[in-house]
Amino acid sequence: MVSYLQVDNLKKSFGDLLLFENISFGIAEGDRIGLIAKNGSGKTTLLNILAGREGYDSGSVVFRRDLKVGYLEQDPKFPQGITVLDACFHSDNEMVNLISEYETASQRGDYSCMDSLIEKMDHFKAWDYEQKAKQILSRLKINNFDQKIEHLSGGQLKRVALANVLITEPDLLILDEPTNHLDLEMTEWLEEYLKRTKLSLLMVTHDRYFLDRVCDQIIEIDARNLYSYRGNYSYYLEKRQERIDATNSEIDRARNLLRTELEWIRRQPQARGTKAKYRVDAFHKLEEKAASERMQGDVRLEVKSAYIGSKIFEAKNLSKSFGDLKILQDFNYVFARYEKMGIVGNNGTGKSTFIKMLMGIEKADRGEIEIGETVRFGYYSQDGLQFDEQMKVIDAVRNIAEEISLGDGRKLSASQFLQYFLFTPETQYNYIYKLSGGEKRRLYLCTVLISNPNFLVLDEPTNDLDIVTLNVLEEYLKNFKGCVIVVSHDRYFMDKVVDHLMVFQGNAVLKDFPGNYTDYRGWKSRQDNQEKAEHAELEKKELSVKSSRRRNEGDKKAKMSFKEKREFEELEATIPKLEDEKKQLEDEMSSGMLSSDELIEKSKRIANIIDEIDKKTMRWLELSELL
Repeated sequence: MVSYLQVDNLKKSFGDLLLFENISFGIAEGDRIGLIAKNGSGKTTLLNILAGREGYDSGSVVFRRDLKVGYLEQDPKFPQGITVLDACFHSDNEMVNLISEYETASQRGDYSCMDSLIEKMDHFKAWDYEQKAKQILSRLKINNFDQKIEHLSGGQLKRVALANVLITEPDLLILDEPTNHLDLEMTEWLEEYLKRTKLSLLMVTHDRYFLDRVCDQIIEIDARNLYSYRGNYSYYLEKRQERIDATNSEIDRARNLLRTELEWIRRQPQARGTKAKYRVDAFHKLEEKAASERMQGDVRLEVKSAYIGSKIFEAKNLSKSFGDLKILQDFNYVFARYEKMGIVGNNGTGKSTFIKMLMGIEKADRGEIEIGETVRFGYYSQDGLQFDEQMKVIDAVRNIAEEISLGDGRKLSASQFLQYFLFTPETQYNYIYKLSGGEKRRLYLCTVLISNPNFLVLDEPTNDLDIVTLNVLEEYLKNFKGCVIVVSHDRYFMDKVVDHLMVFQGNAVLKDFPGNYTDYRGWKSRQDNQEKAEHAELEKKELSVKSSRRRNEGDKKAKMSFKEKREFEELEATIPKLEDEKKQLEDEMSSGMLSSDELIEKSKRIANIIDEIDKKTMRWLELSELL
């Protein structure tokens, strides 16, 4: 197997913060690797190092010579003023550089240079580059190719950057959270696209179904060390737990041995200490091992939420639209006590708008929402909380609550609660500006949960959270004694947390589905297949009726006249000739040998030929009905 990349003994730190050291791994042709680590462990930093965007302290990063590498950043940026389509040509890769060279040579009239470039353009199929870019942008719901890049949302920018990196078809594709800002339909399309290609992959994603179905290897950075697992996400979970159990057993064994050794050390006369130096050294190593912290497996945190009455909220004849875009139309719903609802649907169908209406941020055009008196909302929004960057992590949480009730008189301090959500005591006293983007999102989540709400409203909580944090959050929500509404594109998360789905299908059509996301996809797949089968059967019947009608009409009316038959035969001879002429003109125009006047003249002729072909083809179809 051909080696694409080899990383050896890599070390990276920022001041006194050591992210990782002595990590080594390789990527070979055909490898599809998922990178997993807690937020703040250096996932994005590692990808930036591999992409050449950032330096490292020591070690080596060696790529195969002439390897084409594509990199999707977590927060891509483009220069202002360019269009969406221009952005797809804004990258430093062989294909784009080749097209640029050809256009420059064409503008200079350098025909000898153009001749050699045409061969390369043919070899790399560069003529189809723009069409391919438009196809992928369309699949990612970006249809206005002339829109200025500065007018796009952050999610749209990410999708343009994803299209940009996919169309270049690199040998090695490095992706940082590729499913962020993709709806479920787009995520499933990308999943299938990557499974079909032969690209080698290294990616960071919190989408565990995506990891499970696309990747065949998982590498994990844990406590600054790297662990590799040859298998998908399900295999990784199994083997990681085995590693945790084995490590904890070693620590427990070391602690038991330490007690025995400690007694031996204390009994030794001072004069005989040098004769047993090897045993004293072994004692110190054992002491170090015993002092290691036990690794955490599954953790449970049962928090007593504030009392919630039987009336939660009721939507009465709720309607909302933005111009021609309908979000809700006379929507009625009574939310039940302890209900856990997942909201799914394509981007732009109104999921976040519905949440904002419930929270009183958006007003309905018509209708009302009645909220129970005992309801205390905890709202986690996509926009997030704006922190004072000079504040310490622990203070940001203590400003909201010093402790959280576990019930039965038991309480958890703000510091203990932060530890549950993976903030170590050391990190708690860091300033917020030192946190990574994912750590800030995790801190924001803690500020929402520690306020002790009884109704959690979570709008895209999984974006920018690492998989370890998601596991903790899922466990928290499963034990949460209150109501939950979750808007998320994370299929795995929805499967573990919600009781039923509210599916926003667009144009104010909502479907309440009794089950999780996997249940819904299975049902929808069966529905789609049934609709296709019914549609095919209907088409078959319509064709049969038309054929029968033509036969009946044929019996009643005269067949094709002699004149029409002659016209039909002429059309069959003329249309292929026009197609040949069109092909010849296209070849001449792409040869680079024509002057500007000749190009204009031939482009006009091609336009006329296309129009003529369309008219003659339509007439041929009309006459063929008379056969």
